[in-house]
Amino acid sequence: MPDMVVDSTLPAHIALLGNPNCGKTALFNLLTGSRQKVANYAGVTVERKEGTLHTASGRRVRVLDLPGAYSLNAISNDEAVTRDVVTGRSTELLPDLLVCVVDATNLRLHLRLVLEARRLGIPLLVAVNKSDRAERLGIRIDMDRLESELGVPVVRTVGVSVSGARELLARLDVPVSTAASSAWHAPDIHAVTHTQQEVHRIYEAVVTEPAVDHDPSDRIDRVLMHPWWGLLILTAVLFVIFIAVFSIGDVLAGGIEAGFGWLAGLLATRMDDGLLRGLLVEGVIGGVGGVLVFLPQILILFFFILALESSGYLPRAAFLLDRPMSKAGLSGRSFIPLLSSFACAIPGIMATRSITDRHARLTTILIAPLMACSARIPVYTLLVAALFPGEPFTATLIMVGLYALGVASAMAVAWVIQRGRRTRTPLLMELPSYEWPDVRSLLIGLWERAMIFLRRVGTIILALTIIMWALYTIPSPRAHADGSPMERSIAGEIGRGLEYVFRPIGFNEHIAIALVPGMAAREVVVSSLGLVYAMEGDADEVGAQLEERISAEWSLATKLSLLLWMVFAPQCISTFVAVKRETGSWKYMWLMGGYLFALAYLASLFTYQLTNALTA
Repeated sequence: MPDMVVDSTLPAHIALLGNPNCGKTALFNLLTGSRQKVANYAGVTVERKEGTLHTASGRRVRVLDLPGAYSLNAISNDEAVTRDVVTGRSTELLPDLLVCVVDATNLRLHLRLVLEARRLGIPLLVAVNKSDRAERLGIRIDMDRLESELGVPVVRTVGVSVSGARELLARLDVPVSTAASSAWHAPDIHAVTHTQQEVHRIYEAVVTEPAVDHDPSDRIDRVLMHPWWGLLILTAVLFVIFIAVFSIGDVLAGGIEAGFGWLAGLLATRMDDGLLRGLLVEGVIGGVGGVLVFLPQILILFFFILALESSGYLPRAAFLLDRPMSKAGLSGRSFIPLLSSFACAIPGIMATRSITDRHARLTTILIAPLMACSARIPVYTLLVAALFPGEPFTATLIMVGLYALGVASAMAVAWVIQRGRRTRTPLLMELPSYEWPDVRSLLIGLWERAMIFLRRVGTIILALTIIMWALYTIPSPRAHADGSPMERSIAGEIGRGLEYVFRPIGFNEHIAIALVPGMAAREVVVSSLGLVYAMEGDADEVGAQLEERISAEWSLATKLSLLLWMVFAPQCISTFVAVKRETGSWKYMWLMGGYLFALAYLASLFTYQLTNALTA
């Protein structure tokens, strides 16, 4: 980057720089509130957050929240993006002011990044965050001495307090200027050693540690990080999460389903019968409503994930699971993405951005669809109820078994993919102190994920739903007069062709036809079966009729075969789109689809043929 000189001016564009777990995101949320937008940096799948704040004098300032980085000598995609932005290597404009956020309770670790940022030549301000917690723990920081040692302004901040950014906002009304800025080069071992020595010297000069450590984190970890008790507590936590997701989520989903049903009924009574009414009622409202019913479950799961993450427990859960996951060639970093995939594979795939090892990240992306997402619940429920009518305990055990089968299969596939690797990247992760989650950041995080999901519903899923509606609505030129409208449609024609492919695994013409619109999303398989069998009524009535008909007409082998198909089959086009976007390659998208289809077909084939042989 060429040398440049900038005249003194009030900063109009600032960037927040800091280590992970320093409270930078909470401070960003405090500064910007709802005035922020989330996207990706150009050409990479790293989240880009930008917002606006108002200074004490009322000026508007753009704020960029840079991805967390321990050093500018990047080892992950997130750190590489941060390095490129602050060194002028990216398409982003250099900020007028760089605000380096450090954790007052862990200043020794965070000072390294401050010293690296100081060498960039960009105006720098250090925000000593979590200063209130440092005081409670008896940690004393001489702020004047720290400012003198660093040679840059230093302010106190508390990202979780309404008035916690008052000093920072006041500083943004002070003009800043830059000296000549030189190109950045990765430091050699001598430079790194000198930086660490300087960190130690400054820390000893400005920080007074308490005689007694008042941080309860170590005492809590004796239980929560115990190799046996820790795993038992983690199992209990995960059990509570899933109970909440599927109990509270079902209640809220029922309200959404009823609302869309009322809207569809209102349109159906106000419009004349025809293609337009069918498009709006069945294609738009029915399709989008059928997907939005899963939003409560997704948000409940993310509520727990965000709360556990901000409390400091989630990184510890990743450490606890690192050893068992290493048997499959993965690390504990894959735990959070796979946990997210139980709600929906798409946010799970997006969450793999935190995995620094590229091979492990690709493996996690490829196995994420094997986690039993909430979209499979209607099909599981229907088939299990038809298999074991009036036996709720047995049905519950089968449902748990299906989830366990998905997890076991994912670990097996990961082992196969990773077995050729000679070394595994060790899990290196900072364990932050335990804290109560910040409610503001929690709500903003949930809002961001809801918007991501709704944008997907309003674009990809809406388009796919309309296409699928057209396939099962428009009659095939070769259609016969008999049969249901679904059977006489283009989808019916495709389904009859697929019957030859699926016949060895026990799928009849009706199942094959229902799987055609099911390619858009798994959850529409049940409603598609209702359309194939020309059933009428609301969702509960159609479900009851289907359960009765499946129990009477389908063989045990066919029911079990379809269950196994739903565990493995790649029946979500949106997931394919997410894999293409995150990997930047068509190859991995087709690889995932190919192995999932082969796995589903072989599992269903084995199950169908074996069940027929045993029951003959």
